[in-house]
Amino acid sequence: MNRFARYPLRIASLAVALGLWQLLTSQDIDLWLRFSQFPTVTDVAHTFADRLAGPDYWTDLADSLTRILTGFLLAAVLGVATGVLVARSRLAEDLLGPVLEVVRPIPAIALVPVAILLFPSNEQGIVFITCTAAFFPVLVSTRHAVRALTPVWEEAVRTMGGGRWRILGSVVLPGALPGVFGGLSVGIGVSWICVISAEMISGQYGVGYRTWQDYTVVDYPGVFVGMVTIGVLGWLTSTAVELLGRRLTRWLPRTAQGPTARPKSARSGAAPSPAAAAGREDSTRTRPEEARDEHLVRD
Repeated sequence: MNRFARYPLRIASLAVALGLWQLLTSQDIDLWLRFSQFPTVTDVAHTFADRLAGPDYWTDLADSLTRILTGFLLAAVLGVATGVLVARSRLAEDLLGPVLEVVRPIPAIALVPVAILLFPSNEQGIVFITCTAAFFPVLVSTRHAVRALTPVWEEAVRTMGGGRWRILGSVVLPGALPGVFGGLSVGIGVSWICVISAEMISGQYGVGYRTWQDYTVVDYPGVFVGMVTIGVLGWLTSTAVELLGRRLTRWLPRTAQGPTARPKSARSGAAPSPAAAAGREDSTRTRPEEARDEHLVRD
């Protein structure tokens, strides 16, 4: 299927989901799930339009984007550097590995009390939580990608006189780039989860803070406006990371979209022609003779 022909199908699936939401909530259908408690699509749309007309929505949007981008960029730099260091140095692995493996299973949102005690402002604490959330996916992906590199590439650079930094810039980082962007794609999603949660707990302004405030005053359409905003922002940032990864890894072979074409004779099940069969028989018959003659010439 053509890439552009897939967009109407995606839009149709989204329209069906919204239509089902509107039907269940407008008819106050309560089977096992209580859709009568949900706001309708039109209620959320009206609230969304009102929020877009006011300044608070854009202030919250700017604050959340600033926090997520700052924390994510810090996590990307620190995660890639630490992953390469741990994968390439046994000393670094012995010194940092135990500490990282003990801290890694701790949810980033559980570090909110630590951030409150450690940093002088809530803003710095939220950035710290966001950075921690994205740091470990990037670290683990980078570490595995570097260790999976074939040693032949590094030996080839050494044979041509390349040093440690040349190997790092020509072999390690380019070879590990697909794995690094895999970790970045996971990290940006985890960062949004944690930054919204941190804003709900200790934030001042931000999409998460505004969503929690709407919940406390029982403004459910406002809650859904925050949820839709978070979903759209997460989708846009994840798409940006994936597009950047494709741009920087253009040299990778891409898998073809759709089934691969097969030869006509194999697809139709027809037997090969007698001439083709004779040609193959002649070629197999003459190959040993050619090999013998070539051997005599070399001798």
